Amino acid sequence: MKKGVLSLVLHAHLPYVRHPEHPEFLEEDWLYEAITETYLPLLEVFDRCVDDGIPFRVTMTLTPPLVGMLRDELLMSRYAARLDKLCELSDKEVHRTRTDATFGPLAWHYRERHFHLRRLFHDRYKRDLVLAFKRLQDHGVLEIITCGATHGFLPLMIHQESIRAQIRVAAAHYRMHFGRDPRGIWLPECGYAPGIDKYLSAENIRFFFVDSHALANAVPRPRRGVYAPIYTPSGVAAFARDPESSMQVWSAEYGYPGDGDYREFYRDIGYDLDWEYVRPYIQATGARKNVGIKYYRITGKVPLDKKLPYNPEAARHKADLHAGNFLFNRTKQIEYLRGAFGEGPPPIIISPYDAELYGHWWYEGPMFIDFLIRKAAYDQEVLQLLSPVDYIAMYPEQQLCQPPLSSWGAGGYAGVWLDESNDWIYRYLHKASERMIELARTHHDAASDTERRALNQAARELLLAQSSDWAFIMKTGTMVDYAVRRTREHLLRFSKLYDQLKAKQVDERWLDHVESRDNLFPEIDYRVYRPQA
Repeated sequence: MKKGVLSLVLHAHLPYVRHPEHPEFLEEDWLYEAITETYLPLLEVFDRCVDDGIPFRVTMTLTPPLVGMLRDELLMSRYAARLDKLCELSDKEVHRTRTDATFGPLAWHYRERHFHLRRLFHDRYKRDLVLAFKRLQDHGVLEIITCGATHGFLPLMIHQESIRAQIRVAAAHYRMHFGRDPRGIWLPECGYAPGIDKYLSAENIRFFFVDSHALANAVPRPRRGVYAPIYTPSGVAAFARDPESSMQVWSAEYGYPGDGDYREFYRDIGYDLDWEYVRPYIQATGARKNVGIKYYRITGKVPLDKKLPYNPEAARHKADLHAGNFLFNRTKQIEYLRGAFGEGPPPIIISPYDAELYGHWWYEGPMFIDFLIRKAAYDQEVLQLLSPVDYIAMYPEQQLCQPPLSSWGAGGYAGVWLDESNDWIYRYLHKASERMIELARTHHDAASDTERRALNQAARELLLAQSSDWAFIMKTGTMVDYAVRRTREHLLRFSKLYDQLKAKQVDERWLDHVESRDNLFPEIDYRVYRPQA
């Protein structure tokens, strides 16, 4: 065993956005951009490391909404068409810049990249990215963990049945797609409150993550701080985020992604070029949007119109340097911790990030991970890349503590998801939860197939309304109208189903319509909300 463990954790999540009623829908771009810029590049990095025989272990959340979208034929067909359009635009850009010594090579860079990604999507992965990730898990290099069913923020749910349903539906969904129990979970927004761990234990989940202050304020206070897990009263291990390694990537001022050589996210040809030229690739309304081809680098703290052209080779070199620097700092950190702790299990550094940071926001992020994995295997003898589940298997004896209510995000105690911008939603979510529990209690077994479908759809609408993404969007002020609309629509559909079920008059034609709109969790069983004896 090395002196310590580094656990790289990537949280891959997107809210469930699927609009078959429209030929194209702007918010579906969240998924298409993430596939092109994050999921395909990460798969290629991991597969290439496996092909090269490089030992590594990475932990990655694939949340149920994301898995559902990645396996939805409508969305994957739309993504394939979007990728075709991106390849077409890349071809046009090569032609447009053919005499430009600066931007011509950049246009070729994007053309080669987009055609390569299209081959990966169709030929290597057969349009099934979930299966591609599963193969990596089966190979032993990736530990895929689950999340709350719809990323619902658990500490603000006042009905225990709702908390239990978020966990049980997620675990059942995971088993259906990955063929085994989930061994770990990313609690949505790292939101924990005492008692939640018992629902994790009931699903054989062995570990979860909290933010740093959750362990710092646990009772009793953990002897090894955030550098060892603790067991909660239900026997599930809690691992805490390491603030030092997080700052090196997340910090807007000091983090690697802000380096001047990296690609500038906010300068895109969808806004830069002539409207008539980009018209086929922007919104159907004619409004401009990012199309994914960006020719400038961050440069520094200068206005967007003063940015300098992007240099892929310089950016690659910087990603190499930053991966080496990150690894060097982790080895020194572990050497210090090992000396400070003395005897006992080696320290573990938990470095969690939103997966979409790597590739979408930070274009060179997947390259950074590639370099980091290879350097960790060959350039040092201090640390080992492992998953938290490996660590507790090797070192099962850990301290028993009770963490307090906590989350990540500004303030660290749920404030992002409960403030004046979004607090209005909770009275309605609580009432809907109360009614769903009532339906599950009074309908021991559905009297007909139509009634069963309506009960299952009611559960589905409640889960979708509970997504923490809507409250987060309302708080941050981006796409607020869409978040409000989604919350209201799911709650209104739930209320209509409740009234119809109470009156024993289910509108089957309308039910067909809403089932086709929101078809997540086809396996759901409304009885998950039934109170326990």
